[in-house]
Amino acid sequence: MKQEDHSQSLSNVHSSVNTESKTGWRKFMAFIGPAYLISVGYMDPGNWATDIAGGSAFGYRLIWILFVSNLIALLLQSLSAKLGIVRGMDLAQASKHTYNRFVNFCLYILAQIAIIACDLAEIIGMAIGLNLLFHLPLIWGVSLTITDTVLMLFLMNKGMRKLEAFIVSMIFIIGIAFLVEMFIVKPDVAAIAKGFVPNMLSGDALYLAIGIIGATVMPHNLYLHSSLVQTRKINRSDEGIRSAIKFNIWDTIIALNVAFIINAAILILAAGAFFTNGYFKVAEIQDAYKLLEHIFGYLAPVLFAVALIASGQSSTITGTLAGQIIMEGHINLRIEPWLRRLLTRLMAIVPAVFTILYSGEEGLGNLIILSQVVLSLQLGFAVIPLIHFTSDKKKMGKFANGPFVKLLAWGSAIIILGLNAQLVVQQIQEWTKGSPNGVIWIYALVMPAIIAIVLLLLYVFLRPYLFKHKDEPIYIPHGIATVIDELDAIKYNHIAVSIDFSKNDTEAIRHAIMQGGKHADYTLIHVVETAGARYYGNEVLDQETQSDVDNLNKYVDAMKKMGYKAKPEIGYGAAASSIAKIVNDEKIDFVVMGSHGHKALKDLIFGTTVNKVRHQVKVPVMIVKSP
Repeated sequence: MKQEDHSQSLSNVHSSVNTESKTGWRKFMAFIGPAYLISVGYMDPGNWATDIAGGSAFGYRLIWILFVSNLIALLLQSLSAKLGIVRGMDLAQASKHTYNRFVNFCLYILAQIAIIACDLAEIIGMAIGLNLLFHLPLIWGVSLTITDTVLMLFLMNKGMRKLEAFIVSMIFIIGIAFLVEMFIVKPDVAAIAKGFVPNMLSGDALYLAIGIIGATVMPHNLYLHSSLVQTRKINRSDEGIRSAIKFNIWDTIIALNVAFIINAAILILAAGAFFTNGYFKVAEIQDAYKLLEHIFGYLAPVLFAVALIASGQSSTITGTLAGQIIMEGHINLRIEPWLRRLLTRLMAIVPAVFTILYSGEEGLGNLIILSQVVLSLQLGFAVIPLIHFTSDKKKMGKFANGPFVKLLAWGSAIIILGLNAQLVVQQIQEWTKGSPNGVIWIYALVMPAIIAIVLLLLYVFLRPYLFKHKDEPIYIPHGIATVIDELDAIKYNHIAVSIDFSKNDTEAIRHAIMQGGKHADYTLIHVVETAGARYYGNEVLDQETQSDVDNLNKYVDAMKKMGYKAKPEIGYGAAASSIAKIVNDEKIDFVVMGSHGHKALKDLIFGTTVNKVRHQVKVPVMIVKSP
């Protein structure tokens, strides 16, 4: 089956893991990884909050809700993986090929809000973990979480397998921590078994059950999984696709069941430690930590805090990847990963900081719950398109969902949407009762937003039934290739060469004269970047400036002796803007620049002159790297 033509999802790691040359267990291990990155979203601090609240208030009664949530997650994540493997595009890209620009922009905004909400829970969880373990004030803990941008950059540069190994190690730490705590708490095994039997729920139990499902099935995981499976290079034949789907389903089953066991362990821990000891209202993570120390001594709460930090850190990384996918997929916007990570993290840090300043530690628990409500609102916009796309026989061919899978998928969607709608209604009722004076604002601001969201959801659901899909995408990332009939040679008349008095200069000048020959005029540009040059410009007469002028004239004289028309030009202050100004003022039609060879951290410190110049001039720029 041919892969659809589109821009690659997560292009820097697309098809970076080869699976074709492997057989047996080595082939299986090559596919292991994507679902583990997904699984951390199912055990983030938002899940901890609902699991602890459910276990402490109702004992083992809600384990079956966790189990049902896991089954729904298994189904939806399998569909997400199948979409990525068969069509070779992620969920956001498939939406872009189906809906118009306005709808895609709305879907992007909702998905981005969901990622910020998820990031918010992770920030709070990590800050609480640092506070519990090192007694670091929460405000400092929240501020420190911004530094994980560096870790994200480092891991992405090391390749997909290194990133997956880091995530698996975090999951291992969480799992070991809770396994040890199970031995400390010694829960009632018979009561745990009874917890798997469905029972009637009402009142607070129903509210918590809804919260558990809402926190378990997360929308950004569906976007992420459909992209991550494409990091595996597979045979695009029907047999190769079928094999990839099978291995990825096994990967999903193993990883999500590990997540279920850890979630169940948190609930069991809360039930065994608090519910059986008469503490029925332990809803805050901080309270759970304090009571663990009070009941079981020092080791249990330390393990608890370590697992919480590992959970927050691993979930943060997968949230960053999801942010990249929805931005590139829905609205075709690509920015540097560190900048996108920084912006998302800042948008999540601001509400956390304000909550700590104005409501104290007690407000953080409410903020986590609010973040789960926001996630609930967005979930339908990922689930409904996913079911439509994977059921489309025209696009999926023989891999389209069968009647039984469609029945299960739509049943799951109805359960999720129904329960999450009820969660939103109950939350609005609580806001109304808690702040009677704020009712007018709820109806003026919240209700119109909810109505708009419901209308958009109906459009997304009805779109495939009301309108026929076009065979080609509505718009594609880089436009359509034009027909090339004939190519004429371009003649450059005025060429600029940036000079920095390094080993790059000779190669830069050599490449310049290869472009222009002896008919062109050459301007050799050097920028003086001393403090005096920045403040006084061409009025500066310090030793460095005079030395640079002399050296530049030596290059000019040498070129003139060889028969080339050359002249010097000195710029002052910031290198990029000075070079761009000379190029524009002198009406230069071609620029040659030497590459300084900086990477990663040095680029952040010293800047990237070449990139800045490219964006400030309207002529071709050749970048020459010294041998």
